[in-house]
Amino acid sequence: MATPEKLIQAQRSRFSRYFSEEFKKQKVRDLEKNLVSMTELCKEYQISRTAIYKWLYKYSKMVKKGERQIVERKSDTRKIQELRERIRELERVIGQKQLLIEFQQKMIELAEQTYDVDIKKKLSSKLSSGTGQTDQNTPGK
Repeated sequence: MATPEKLIQAQRSRFSRYFSEEFKKQKVRDLEKNLVSMTELCKEYQISRTAIYKWLYKYSKMVKKGERQIVERKSDTRKIQELRERIRELERVIGQKQLLIEFQQKMIELAEQTYDVDIKKKLSSKLSSGTGQTDQNTPGK
């Protein structure tokens, strides 16, 4: 747990620091190129997110062009990439399962033709009616 002395010292060190215009412009360029994340800048230089957003509005070329920049966290980008990979893997598995189903259906058709036996159940056949009427077996009637 942080002691009050450390908090006061951290606050003093934050307020006494100034960054050059060139430093701010460089960090904005790094953000635009996704070389560094917002969180990394905040932790490394002990800068607030608000200050970085002010730098973005002041120095960003995209803001001057009227383009909207979405600063995405690296973790979000990584999650999106992982989800895309998961989708690709699931599509591959589905494709394999579909091939297996088609293969099995073809084998059943060939077996039916070869052995002259009806292997598949016909959907048009009536289902069994069960054990009978339920009204007679229920108590209270």
